[in-house]
Amino acid sequence: MITQSIGGIMSISILHRHLAAFAGAVAATFVFCQVSEASYGLYVGKNRTADGSVFLGGTGEEVSSHWLRIEPRKKHAPGETISVGVTKEAVMPGEMMEIPQVGETAAFISMDYSDYEGFPPPLTNGGLNEYGVAVRDIWSPSRKELIAMTPNPQKGPQYSDLARIALERAKTAREAVQVIGDLINQYGYSDYGGNSHLIADANEGWVVINFSGGKGLWVAERLGPDDVRMSYPGYIGEIPLDYQTNQDFMGSANLISFAAEQGWYEPGQPFDVHKVYGDQTAPMRSPGVEYMESKLQNLGAKVTLREFMDAVRDPVISDDAAGYGQVAQLKEGVRNEMQLLWVAPTSSVTAPFIPWRIGVGEIPAEYRWHRYMTKGAASNYLTAEYAQQEATEYAFYLYKRLLYYTCSRLDEFYDEVVGTLTAFENHMIDDQAWVEQSAEGMFERGESDSAKRLITYYSSVQAMRALDLGNALLGSMEQRTKLLQGIPQPPSNETMKLEYNMIRCGPTPESLASTPQ
Repeated sequence: MITQSIGGIMSISILHRHLAAFAGAVAATFVFCQVSEASYGLYVGKNRTADGSVFLGGTGEEVSSHWLRIEPRKKHAPGETISVGVTKEAVMPGEMMEIPQVGETAAFISMDYSDYEGFPPPLTNGGLNEYGVAVRDIWSPSRKELIAMTPNPQKGPQYSDLARIALERAKTAREAVQVIGDLINQYGYSDYGGNSHLIADANEGWVVINFSGGKGLWVAERLGPDDVRMSYPGYIGEIPLDYQTNQDFMGSANLISFAAEQGWYEPGQPFDVHKVYGDQTAPMRSPGVEYMESKLQNLGAKVTLREFMDAVRDPVISDDAAGYGQVAQLKEGVRNEMQLLWVAPTSSVTAPFIPWRIGVGEIPAEYRWHRYMTKGAASNYLTAEYAQQEATEYAFYLYKRLLYYTCSRLDEFYDEVVGTLTAFENHMIDDQAWVEQSAEGMFERGESDSAKRLITYYSSVQAMRALDLGNALLGSMEQRTKLLQGIPQPPSNETMKLEYNMIRCGPTPESLASTPQ
């Protein structure tokens, strides 16, 4: 595996050697068939980090537009309901349903997006709530026999519903697992072939897998303070037979009995979740998992925030499919308003991580919803209420353009772009000590409004500085490209395909894993 780095960034010369050696393999079709579910998540336990934080990061991989959302805490009226599920337009058709809302929901930060077929927008893969619970949604394909059992129409909350509701209701990672499990137990689960969640708080993490088939099957495994884990897809191996009374595991009551009824498991034998319920055509740990878990392990005993950001940014696993990047730095004793999530507005290969706290009162218009890559935008006019926001620059689109120039001329631009973004982020990492100290002082003196204005001002200023930096890099790269190379005419009218032969700044994990290093 590639472990050599310079200042926490993969050596570009090493990367180029692999790109040259595996050019054919880079374009190969990914071994898994479900393209837009290939999100990933990374977890590092608190005993493995330099400051004792738990790190949870990753991305959501969707084609559509993405925008930042900070949802405040809300009270809800008795009898209020929420709509969950998928529609008949989904690949695995379903029916929407109403379920009860709780009396109060927590504040949270997420990156929302606008389209997944038959899954009503806005959608989310998770984020961070005011209690320091972070959630990542990651694909995890079930065995084909389970997929074939799925009712038509299916009913129950889907992956985005589960992620959002967990953020709204949970005060710990364990509670988030219980929220997801209880929802599936009570209402069922609507899916696209199997899914998982990677959840963490300041003390522990959890992997939760939700299986296809309409049988209410789910399982969860605890990740402790010494663990490192990547989900790509989410995986769980052998679990104890007494999983329901074991503090390190949870799951549906029928998890083992249903497998035995189907002849997929012999009672009394060890129960391997992947071998019983997972995709039978793929290994439990994918090449991407093997690559990244090895890289994180090789960083040493104490992983820094800088190193973890670099891992989420790794061009081997982050590409044009990445709608954003997220890094949660989860610490004990943090005030609700000060919970911190670093968010890159599109693929973090060429977009900076910007710090956003739960107490931020307003998001700059440039980071809110815009029409670009939004489903249905090409066939509708803009309403007057959105005219001024749409007139602003869109961070998501800016950094997409930077990605395309960078990946098209990797030898010339990659070091320049990643080095510049890293330096910008390092200044913001250093700033967090005085931001926290200043805001905490205000909170302690009862000046909560001033504290919230401070953290809002800081994040907004950095977000706008990030746009200035992105535009400076983009303008220079665009001029050099046009002068030295020109912009070639595409060979056809086919602008995009929904497949893994996409724009990348690095080789695929499969090409690295299949070749001796």
